[in-house]
Amino acid sequence: MNAQNHYMRGAVLVLCGGLCLSSGGLIVRYIEAADGWQILFYRAISFAVTVLVFLLIRYRGGALRHFLGIGWPGAVAALALGFGFIFYLFGILLTNVANVVFIISAGPFLAALLAWLLLREPVRKATVAAMLAALIGVGLMFADGLSGGHLLGNIVALGAPVCFAVMVVAMRFGRNRDMVPAIFYAGLIAMLLSYFMLDDLTISGRDLLLSLLLGSVQVGFGFILITLGTRWVPSAQVALLSLTETVFAPIWVWLFVGEVPSGLALAGGAVLILAVAGQALAGMRSQPAT
Repeated sequence: MNAQNHYMRGAVLVLCGGLCLSSGGLIVRYIEAADGWQILFYRAISFAVTVLVFLLIRYRGGALRHFLGIGWPGAVAALALGFGFIFYLFGILLTNVANVVFIISAGPFLAALLAWLLLREPVRKATVAAMLAALIGVGLMFADGLSGGHLLGNIVALGAPVCFAVMVVAMRFGRNRDMVPAIFYAGLIAMLLSYFMLDDLTISGRDLLLSLLLGSVQVGFGFILITLGTRWVPSAQVALLSLTETVFAPIWVWLFVGEVPSGLALAGGAVLILAVAGQALAGMRSQPAT
């Protein structure tokens, strides 16, 4: 298979991964009675099992060595992603889906800032400009929260991109190790945290099925497909292609449950999407042709 076919395969995988991730808000809106910790518990179990099966198939006989080799950077990344799962879910429960996915899209800029502070990785002028634009977008989202009663949800949702930034920098610290098993450990961490927080494991069959779908199809397959796609697609283009999550998540809840974001939320989201897209395009120009 030539390079162009490899690229097309990778691009399709990343696009499909973003579409899987975009279903999260809609699935949560269809849950009837389960509380946040119950949803998170079963979602985390399903996610951990999905990723474990994928990793066992991928590593085969050498699985144990990879699982034990993540070191402290992998442990930090797993903790960050585990808490990120919590912030994401409770953000959706406390505010509009559009607000959550738009705020999460600022994650790469927070990661770039944190990498500059801790790793002294250089930040290009285009990235700084995109960061400032993203800051304006997030500011509009919080202005919407003040006027629309979603401020707490926006604050909680902001924890998700912060966790994402910590995870990315931790993985950069451990770039000489295989960090993929850290994603599995993140599922275990979210499961344990939610287990100690919930009052009752009993939920309806409908809510159980939807929670399991959140863990397997939405976030499990989403992460796996994007991880596979990055093998053939440059990182800047992955950021651009995975915007399918940010674009489609508000569309699904608008079409199927009638959840319409406010004008301020849409304005802030548009600024964030343009910032991410501009940063990705700048990164594509700076990369050598494949």
